[in-house]
Amino acid sequence: MEAKVVATPPPTRRRALTARRLFAVGRPPAPRVRAVLGVLSFILPLTLWSAISYAPFLWHPLVEITDPGDVSYFSAGMRAPADAFAEEVEAMTAAGQAPPRGVPANPVYLPAPHEVAIALWHAATPAADAREEFRLSSSLWHSIQIIFWAFLISSAVGVPLGILCGSFSAVGRLTEPFIEFFRYLPAPAFGALAVAVLGIYDAPKIAIVVIGTFFQQVLIIATTTRRVEYALLEAAQTLGARNLKLVRRVVVPAILPDLYNDQRILLGWAWTYLIVAELVGTSSGITFFITQQARYQHFENVYAAILVLGIVGFGSDLLLAWLGRWLFPWKRTSA
Repeated sequence: MEAKVVATPPPTRRRALTARRLFAVGRPPAPRVRAVLGVLSFILPLTLWSAISYAPFLWHPLVEITDPGDVSYFSAGMRAPADAFAEEVEAMTAAGQAPPRGVPANPVYLPAPHEVAIALWHAATPAADAREEFRLSSSLWHSIQIIFWAFLISSAVGVPLGILCGSFSAVGRLTEPFIEFFRYLPAPAFGALAVAVLGIYDAPKIAIVVIGTFFQQVLIIATTTRRVEYALLEAAQTLGARNLKLVRRVVVPAILPDLYNDQRILLGWAWTYLIVAELVGTSSGITFFITQQARYQHFENVYAAILVLGIVGFGSDLLLAWLGRWLFPWKRTSA
């Protein structure tokens, strides 16, 4: 019996076929390729950031002074423009005086990755004598509490109202035109009014996040509710379900996976409004930490705080995605 010989394409053709499959429209990549691409999505920006920070031939428009020499207005640690530094070196050399010395550097607002990593470590292990409002961990926890209460209030009203608007046309026609109008009003514009009514502490911050998410929430959930297959409603009506019982027993179970996804997206919007909300009233939270560190030009702490926000947001979203796959295993697109 003759053995079948399977023709193997040459390496060049194999690479071409792999690239063609990778960039095929509408065809998802293999799980291993998808994992590699996910890792690269983080590695590539970090590589670019490292190259700009550590390679002096890419972009180092300043010079960090290590020895000011005989230049009166230079001091150790100061950053001067490269052309001004070169002029001073030339002038001091021509005058027979000590020229300044320095190393290429980027602007102070672009710290190197290792400086941000050190700031993250210090944030994780704060000094015992550090003031509470200047601790990154305390500031982040304060902001998380604002997000929790604001999103809880917004969802407690917005989710039921959105379901009612999507289920009953009369409710939708009565409320959605005004909600459509109101959602175009920027939430920060209500800052002064919120302070006047609710005081200067956390209440106006919570109110601004609620305003920023509530009206979007109602419209998105109403649209999700309207996507329920009408055949399900007809079948339930044939069995005697009516009005609120129909909503409770048919509509809500049908939209739960999509409703869960909507809430994940809206939670990200709440974090976006938080930064603006914390500028209202008394200074507190992660925004106060960022503005204070930027004021004293501690930009490595600013980057560390921004990264912590991203880590918390991205980590919570991954956790919610995993929870969604566990809660709704029949809905592959739920996470």
